[in-house]
Amino acid sequence: MTLVDAPLYTDHGTGPLPGAAFWLTTSDGVRIRIGVWGRDADKGTVLLFCGRTEYVEKYAVVACDFAMRGYATVVIDWRGQGLADRLLDDPRLGHVGRFEDYQLDVAAVLAACDEMTLPRPLYLLGHSMGGSIGLRAIYDGLPVAAAAFTGPMWGIEMSNTLRATAWGLGRVMPKVGLGTKLCPGTTIDHYVLTAPFEDNTLTRHRPSWDVMQAQLKAHPELALGGPTVLWLHLALLDTAALARMPAPKLPCITFLGDNERIVDPTRIHARMAGWDTGTLEILDDTEHEVLMDEDATRGRIIDRMVDTFEAAA
Repeated sequence: MTLVDAPLYTDHGTGPLPGAAFWLTTSDGVRIRIGVWGRDADKGTVLLFCGRTEYVEKYAVVACDFAMRGYATVVIDWRGQGLADRLLDDPRLGHVGRFEDYQLDVAAVLAACDEMTLPRPLYLLGHSMGGSIGLRAIYDGLPVAAAAFTGPMWGIEMSNTLRATAWGLGRVMPKVGLGTKLCPGTTIDHYVLTAPFEDNTLTRHRPSWDVMQAQLKAHPELALGGPTVLWLHLALLDTAALARMPAPKLPCITFLGDNERIVDPTRIHARMAGWDTGTLEILDDTEHEVLMDEDATRGRIIDRMVDTFEAAA
């Protein structure tokens, strides 16, 4: 693999340390993007698997926090979002053809880590959808010494009625050529650009919300709207399959906001209750994106992650 320089937007929320971005091409020919910080670190490398609708720049501050603690960080624009190749004619639709295709992105990132000779051991930090992709990757042999998760998408929060509707539409609509339609009840525009800050489901920290808005307004090509019917169906299938698997034998720490409203908290509690080498921490007065909370909260979370990483090294 040959690394090719890619854009890295540094006009909003960049953090105190410089980063770099590169294009990668997966084995099936999809171009994705990674951001890298702390390449001269000596304690290891954090593979930061972000969530659906997210993008490299959003985690620059988190990556800088890790760099100042001695860790390199690689953040991924998954296929279909950020500056990676979008998979449909309407780039605002969140879509993937197969959920396992995300593992092709993971393989490309691992190859890039080798090419850049980033420090070992490797560690995983998975947020939301990245927590689902990351857990699947661990089962597939992801070579990490320990894992951390924040609001992992091990299930999707929805009412029983909506869940039944989602399963029904997911089975029928792809068969009649309508799998790439926007999920009912979602919008084509990015949530951060359309929702009010008050009672939003992501963060209670206004400065973080403002930075996300500024990034998306300055670079609208980063924005992603709601998922397609097929994406949701595949996500439901994959999370259900993961829930039936035993916990990995790997040190792990997971953080969950006490007002989580996007992913299914019951799945997270169930998974962590059976993870003998895992710890679950519930964070008071927080929403889904606990790393987008105030600086002190983010710092405490990262310190606890580093403790877990160092104990496993």
